[in-house]
Amino acid sequence: MSASSANVTVVKEYRDSFTKAVTKNVIVVVLSISINYINAGLIRTFSKHQIFYTNPRYILFFHLVVNDMIQVMLTVILFIISYILYKINVSICCVFILLALFTTENTPLNLACMAVECYIAICFPLRHVQICTIKRTLMLIGLIWVTSMLSVLPDLFITLATQPLDFFQSRVFCLRETAFPNPHIIKKRDITYIVYLVIVWFAIFYTYFRILFTAKTASTDAKKARNTILLHGFQVLLCMATYTEPLLKNGLQQWFPKNNPDSMFACYIIIQILPRSISPIIYGIRDKTFRRYLKRYLFCKVSLQSAAGHGF
Repeated sequence: MSASSANVTVVKEYRDSFTKAVTKNVIVVVLSISINYINAGLIRTFSKHQIFYTNPRYILFFHLVVNDMIQVMLTVILFIISYILYKINVSICCVFILLALFTTENTPLNLACMAVECYIAICFPLRHVQICTIKRTLMLIGLIWVTSMLSVLPDLFITLATQPLDFFQSRVFCLRETAFPNPHIIKKRDITYIVYLVIVWFAIFYTYFRILFTAKTASTDAKKARNTILLHGFQVLLCMATYTEPLLKNGLQQWFPKNNPDSMFACYIIIQILPRSISPIIYGIRDKTFRRYLKRYLFCKVSLQSAAGHGF
């Protein structure tokens, strides 16, 4: 969750009614459990079959799924805390916010890397094995984390340098702005997001248009390729909304001040939850190889449960 998403529904001036608060929490918890349950099945399938260990595409997908599971878990924890406790210790809040920011910023970067890998596989199939090695893929995942850390950790260092020690013992409503209140951090965040926005979208547009062109001229399964690319594009569009979220939040707060909790809740669902529900569809259901092994895992599990139920 971008830290600012942690306040999806709770605003000091306009608190939700008890019924509305319960409804929103139930929706969030049910969606998060469903997504993480499906993703856990995908991870188990990946871990049980060595064929996925040697394919850079599936390694990147595995990283994306694990990253999304952590991100969803953190956002739900912050969401529930915002209702039950409202304010928590600043030090604890900083830990939650940092981890949430790492995983949130990782997702668009990971998707951009997957787009490049897909572009190489389709446009340069003979060189794909030499370019996309396992070692380079793991290094790329490490680079994704380093990039996110370089973007986020300065927030902590600036706060440590500018805030008194008493601040870290106080209690705040857990947001990026309250955990890291220095105004220079906001400016840095906006500049960083603009840079990310330009780089990632350039990579997405360039690779996907090249893939579309190649699929139309050379692929016998062009329709499925185009549909997959459209799903990827929609997923990236939702994930990239993370970078424009601060502007969107400020606009909604000015336009609909009394409906701000509902607006923030909608932002949370669209920006934080929906993108994490698309990955299982693209690779867990539409990908032939993964679907075949996933069916084996599910059928085997159902068979074992059936046998246990009959006392075998």
